[in-house]
Amino acid sequence: MAVLGDSVESMEQLAVAWRAMVLDRDKDADVRDLPGIAVRWADCRFAFWNCVTLTDVGVDAGLLEQRLHEAAEVMRAKRQPGFLWVFEDLIEDDARAGLDAAAERAGLVHAFPGTGMAGDLLPLPEPVHPDLTFVRVTTDEQLQAYADLNSRAYGFPLEDGRDGLAGSALWKDQVHAYLGMRDGVPVTCAATVEADGRLFVVLVATDPDWERRGYGEAVTRKALYEGARATGLTRATLHATVAGAPVYPRIGFEPNSPMRFFALKG
Repeated sequence: MAVLGDSVESMEQLAVAWRAMVLDRDKDADVRDLPGIAVRWADCRFAFWNCVTLTDVGVDAGLLEQRLHEAAEVMRAKRQPGFLWVFEDLIEDDARAGLDAAAERAGLVHAFPGTGMAGDLLPLPEPVHPDLTFVRVTTDEQLQAYADLNSRAYGFPLEDGRDGLAGSALWKDQVHAYLGMRDGVPVTCAATVEADGRLFVVLVATDPDWERRGYGEAVTRKALYEGARATGLTRATLHATVAGAPVYPRIGFEPNSPMRFFALKG
């Protein structure tokens, strides 16, 4: 049950944090909690702000098939593309084995994998990196730099990232968002935000030209350090892509929840 509890925590952290993010982007965003499905959809160009996730625990094959079709119908009703997030440990073993096939029948295609992680790791020592200085995002110019780093790291057009973050008061006030600057140029970024008694790490990115130098780890440590100092929280959670997955255990996170991301078939 401990593993299942971790997966439930990971799914609930997504639902809580993404609710705040998409409502910040659009006060009329779709943030419905349907039976077995949480919708967190800003319907903007930044695909990460367009999210549906399955919330049932102990899903068998029949219910999984039903929920995938329901989630796909929600996604088809939107203008902009996004992702269905599936936390695999919430699905029974036999149903999980047929997940990709069931998703295909619903008109979905596997996009990429991820991993939920958590740890009782705060507070951390104040981080340093010989190449970097850290700057908190407090201006529109800095927020645009943050958006652009994410677009470059994830292969989005710059306009898409800017559509997700431009003009946000939340990101300049309540989110502990930091840029890592090398010789005055933003090369990496990370943020934390309070979510139901935990610090949730969000939108970590490094410019592809400056990868494999420890920059992402350093700026994530900074966002965690400052977030913990401001809130007093001791537990942190995140959802890692394949590229980020090796970084976070070095900080103290423990992988606990394999995930799959699905998109509508083209």
